[in-house]
Amino acid sequence: MSMYDNDYPEEEPRQERYSFAMGFLGDFLSKPLNIAVAAFIIGVLFGWTVLGWGLWPVEWENATLQELSPEYKIEYIRLVVDSYNLRSDWPLAQQRINELGEDAPIILQTLAQSPGDEISQATLDLFLQAYGTGGGVTTPGSPGGSTQPDTGDTSSTGSTLLIACAVTFLLAGALVVLYFMRRGRGPRGPGEQTAAMRAQEFSRQAEQTDYEALGEERPIAQYTTTYLVGDDLFDDSFSIDSPTGEFLGECGVGIADTIGVGEPKRVSAFEVWLFDKNDIKTITKVLMCHHIYHDEAGHNRLAAKGEPILAQPNTEVVLMTETLQMVVRIIDMSYGEGALPENSFFDRIILELAVWVN
Repeated sequence: MSMYDNDYPEEEPRQERYSFAMGFLGDFLSKPLNIAVAAFIIGVLFGWTVLGWGLWPVEWENATLQELSPEYKIEYIRLVVDSYNLRSDWPLAQQRINELGEDAPIILQTLAQSPGDEISQATLDLFLQAYGTGGGVTTPGSPGGSTQPDTGDTSSTGSTLLIACAVTFLLAGALVVLYFMRRGRGPRGPGEQTAAMRAQEFSRQAEQTDYEALGEERPIAQYTTTYLVGDDLFDDSFSIDSPTGEFLGECGVGIADTIGVGEPKRVSAFEVWLFDKNDIKTITKVLMCHHIYHDEAGHNRLAAKGEPILAQPNTEVVLMTETLQMVVRIIDMSYGEGALPENSFFDRIILELAVWVN
């Protein structure tokens, strides 16, 4: 993880959570298929919400009277009553009432309770009397009733189909994403270890430097960290505290550069860093493989992150801040093999980080 200049030394950094989130996001977006799936899901959501409902909403046509809101059904009944008052054609009025289906009696009852000013009470009473004598509403299929076209489901079928398609696309996209995420990071079988788990075993077995036996002062913090090929999210950070528990800073190591494409990542350089809460900036140095160190373009590109160091076994790298000093020792390392240039990526590297107060 890169540690950049910090203009606020009083704030304690949160590298571990930040680096994990950024590492996961970077790893996810490094796969073209993941980008395609994410773009597909975003496109569906954008098209459904913004285009489908905002810019070009669906316009329904040929809706039936049964799909009107209760307020408009009452207005429709008022028109039927007015028409009956003028023509006295009950069969026609009954046919029009039947268009409302089973809701007609309820709508008529609501209108009778509150006729309003549009129609007179006498006109409404006359219509209700004819309605009662005529046997009420006959629904489609009942004896003696008028036949109502079966068109009520036409528009609803279209909306149902649209929603079903949208939901299907969303679920399919989500399942694809979950499948690839679980394939890469899902539960593993009993006894199967990840590269990060195996790296922890290397760190536990590595022998740390006994500085007191060498006649030197004992460091206030001493850590061992290991990278193994396949640990694509490798990024270790450690807190530096005084013997009394006071927070002094942080240190760590992360992936600085990779070579080639595909999985697992082929790491060609690591960055080691030291943060001092009493200093205005973080010190960073870059441990490079033999190939990238001697490649002018790669060497210069990584030099912008920190001082370039050629990684070799037993090499010691010193980082100093205002009040802290850290010695990074390469306990062991090896290069990977394959179609890439020789000594161009690490198969394994074990580092020791020892910190003293200046």
